Amino acid sequence: MSYDRTVRLATTDFGAAVAAVRRALADQGFGVLTEIDVTATLKTKLDHDMEDYLILGACNPPLAHRALEADRSIGLLLPCNVVVRRDGDHTLVQALDPGTMVTLTGLDALGPVAEEATARLDAALAALSAP
Repeated sequence: MSYDRTVRLATTDFGAAVAAVRRALADQGFGVLTEIDVTATLKTKLDHDMEDYLILGACNPPLAHRALEADRSIGLLLPCNVVVRRDGDHTLVQALDPGTMVTLTGLDALGPVAEEATARLDAALAALSAP
């Protein structure tokens, strides 16, 4: 079972890619609430070098609210993390497939939320890969 939605950007400018991801998410109603620089954290804590890897905690409040109304424990599965990471000469942008919420919980009430979240995330990802 695939649990991600991924686009590959033909760019080596990681900062520009992150800025573009933030704009694409904002255009679809997602705000970035948190940012985890995995590369810097692993370097600081473990002296481990790795490629650029950033986790953006994105949230669309109306969608989150609807999901939480259906199931208070759904916060564990909300498709909030968007990963931006270097992959050779490319940058990958990955988001959790919102359908995973429905698959794992079996709650039909989450279906419409997952469908709207999927449409919004897909639109953001498509905007990133547009010429």
